[in-house]
Amino acid sequence: QGQLEESGGGSVQAGGSLRLSCEFSVINSGPNKLAWFRQAPGNEREGVACVSKMGTIEYRNSVKGRFTAFKDSAQKTLYLEMNDLKPEDSARYYCAADYRPGWFGCSFSLTSFDTWGQGTQVTVSS
Repeated sequence: QGQLEESGGGSVQAGGSLRLSCEFSVINSGPNKLAWFRQAPGNEREGVACVSKMGTIEYRNSVKGRFTAFKDSAQKTLYLEMNDLKPEDSARYYCAADYRPGWFGCSFSLTSFDTWGQGTQVTVSS
């Protein structure tokens, strides 16, 4: 229903930082939740961070303390600040949103989101 536009990917050395951005549309007071997922070649797509409409934030265990997700409602942009990047963080990162009415809580289930961005590549070298 909405549109997601991602940017900010690139190549960095281990220990470096990147900030990903996702511009989202507001439709019928939505999205009800926003999230970042990532997928490396040969791996399943996995949730990285989720921001609920109420403002709660959840992270994948492996990125806790290193990644920070935050939403700027005025700018209609979801960010993912990634610090102390590791080679295992290399993946294509996707922004996801759910505009369907109902539960507003976070989830890392792929089916909990009905709108996806095209992805932005993050490559971390040793």
